[in-house]
Amino acid sequence: MLTWRLLSAFLLSIALLGGQPAWATWPSSVDGQALPSLAPMLKKAMPAVVNISTKTKIEVAEHPLMRDPVFRHFFEIPNMPRHRETSSLGSGVIVDAKNGYIITNNHVIDKADQIQVTLNDSRQLSAKLIGADPESDVAVIKVDPKNLTELPVADSSHLQVGDFVVAIGNPFGLGQTVTSGIVSALGRSGLGIEGYEDFIQTDASINPGNSGGALLNLNGELIGISTAILAPSGGNVGIGFAIPSNMATNIKNTLLEHGSVKRGQLGISIQDLNPELAQAFGLEQTQGAVIANVQPKSPADKAGLEAGDIVLSINDKHIKSSQEIRNLIGMLPIGEEVKIEILHRGEAQTVTAEIGTPKIVQEEGQKIHPKLAGMLLGNTSPNDPNEGVRIEKINTGSYAFQVGLRPGDIIISVNRQPIASLSDMKRAASGGREILLNVQRGDAAFFIMMR
Repeated sequence: MLTWRLLSAFLLSIALLGGQPAWATWPSSVDGQALPSLAPMLKKAMPAVVNISTKTKIEVAEHPLMRDPVFRHFFEIPNMPRHRETSSLGSGVIVDAKNGYIITNNHVIDKADQIQVTLNDSRQLSAKLIGADPESDVAVIKVDPKNLTELPVADSSHLQVGDFVVAIGNPFGLGQTVTSGIVSALGRSGLGIEGYEDFIQTDASINPGNSGGALLNLNGELIGISTAILAPSGGNVGIGFAIPSNMATNIKNTLLEHGSVKRGQLGISIQDLNPELAQAFGLEQTQGAVIANVQPKSPADKAGLEAGDIVLSINDKHIKSSQEIRNLIGMLPIGEEVKIEILHRGEAQTVTAEIGTPKIVQEEGQKIHPKLAGMLLGNTSPNDPNEGVRIEKINTGSYAFQVGLRPGDIIISVNRQPIASLSDMKRAASGGREILLNVQRGDAAFFIMMR
């Protein structure tokens, strides 16, 4: 680290030589000490960060008449390809050189038919998908484990605001690029970027193509996976987000063991404790989470939790918001016991609950209404921000995708009738060729007419 004495001597040398051209005056050392540089650390770290390119075939939607050969012949319509190919660019981090495992973002490789990895030494390798978790936006891919370099992984829970960090990635497809900055904030959530959010915020430049790349500390250790930015103008404005290495590692281990992440639940609906609620409950604290509802016969119900209980900590971790509870519970395997400290009717209590299996009810959209073909729909869970029907998956070539529906959208009303489940949706959608949907996406709500 550059000492104040070295820094003062360095600045003095620049001042004394100010009249000479810059390229003739820039010293290689000051007071006998070499200038500080990230180069030695990066020389070791950069071979472990890779560029990822993908190719995806997308079915082109067309009117049923266009598939009729008689119709096409009569109007002399030439045959058109029914698929088009798209490509995307991103980054990844080698975390296991022995087995060839690479962590990246799910959105980098989502629906890809081909995944190609380009190493720092320009080698190009084909990769296969091991597993992905769209809710946390983490994916694991595998390449031939030959002459690879891996990044050591640090404990991201030791990070502090103000720590220096370095980002390595492939912005805009330019090739491997390094930027630096500091940790601007920790535990960012509620942004609506992913289902499970506990982001590191940094001002190190992160741009499109950096997704899946490495966020390092000055020891050259992985502390985060670059994931997203807030970009009102389309480029970096100094607000970037990375998935903490602890979360990414937990997801990676689960994907390697099971191929997917199966999240359990407690069976509660929760909301943030705000000053108004704190006053209503007669509390001095204004941070935390309130249990708004407990499902009958759920793990929470069996543990004795009730609506109005204030969650103080989970497994000894202090709770500041409802999102923290969602993240903590979402990272625990089904069947594991969790210790919950609550404020129950004004008294502090500690209860133990077992993470339960979520009751998943899903159905193909085609079975509800012809216009909803190409979608997999499911009932919302207590952890969702709204009650209704959630779009789990959607075919990018479907009519529903063309009109603007996306995975994660929550349909809260159909034909102006509020819905709370798939059965409600069936009743509201029956008896008409058209269907009017009221959709909730993050903090925004809008209507979509499907004719």
